[in-house]
Amino acid sequence: MPTLFTQGHALLIGAGADLPNTVDDACGLAEILSDPGRCAYPSEQVHLLTGPGATRKAALDGLEALRKQADAESTVIVYFSGHGYLVETSIGEAHFLMPHGYDLHRLSKTAISGRELAEKLASIPAQRLLLLLDCCHAGGVGEEKTPGLALSKSPLPPEALEMLSQGKGRVIIASSRADEKSYAGKPYSAFTLALIEALCGEGAAKADGYVRVADLAMHTRQVVPGRTKDRQHPILHFEQADNFTIAYYAGGDDQPKALPFTSPEIEPEPGAWRGPSQTASVVGDGVIVQGNNNQVVGAGGVMVGGSVGGGVVTGKKRK
Repeated sequence: MPTLFTQGHALLIGAGADLPNTVDDACGLAEILSDPGRCAYPSEQVHLLTGPGATRKAALDGLEALRKQADAESTVIVYFSGHGYLVETSIGEAHFLMPHGYDLHRLSKTAISGRELAEKLASIPAQRLLLLLDCCHAGGVGEEKTPGLALSKSPLPPEALEMLSQGKGRVIIASSRADEKSYAGKPYSAFTLALIEALCGEGAAKADGYVRVADLAMHTRQVVPGRTKDRQHPILHFEQADNFTIAYYAGGDDQPKALPFTSPEIEPEPGAWRGPSQTASVVGDGVIVQGNNNQVVGAGGVMVGGSVGGGVVTGKKRK
């Protein structure tokens, strides 16, 4: 009987609506994480929210559930795929993640602010927490004209960086730099495709059955720019975190299995495969290291930063 990665907990959110690929991305990660022959998270500890089920309330409830279910020895993955925006008004600016059903006229009630996200993450007691953000997609609400609001794409709410001060074992990997857009694809987006490959053991630094944070950083660095004409570069944020283990990559076996998909495709330009835009009530290989000054050289001599000790895994198949 396969050994389960019993300490693993995950919340995976795919907003859907005008970004239908985000649903496939979240489902893909959920499938790999809960596969006993791969990441081996207990299925009841992998929570998936997609499309109409991925509202603000559902996402915040999911984060609250992680707070209650996880303990200090847990490993937690929180993944969000959807729009991320910086919203400027006459009284200031704020960053938001846009879940399904967001309304530009009621952002505080229908979207998730960077402050709310930071507070929810800080409340989770796990000593190993990885936040994955596949945000800043092309197209969508940023193209709409909304009186009193100026919107610009933002792949990472700055407030989320506050979770890095909560102690060791807190890491954020976002899909792109602030001035870049994220590419969709089949079966997964460029960023999520690279995550799933790494979480299946591709490029693992050690052949011991585990995926680690640096494995994700190294693999995304190597493949995402090449698949996007050097237009998308994931970013890694951490300060005190070591290279902690996130999951198994082959159910505890040290030999990786074949990837669960063939012939992946990445859209030719950001937004080329985007679904119909919404109006009014919108429903909805470079890693830049930003952390302390203790840098660590990973596979291929790439600097990833932080003090390495130590896997991260995720994955399902898209249409």
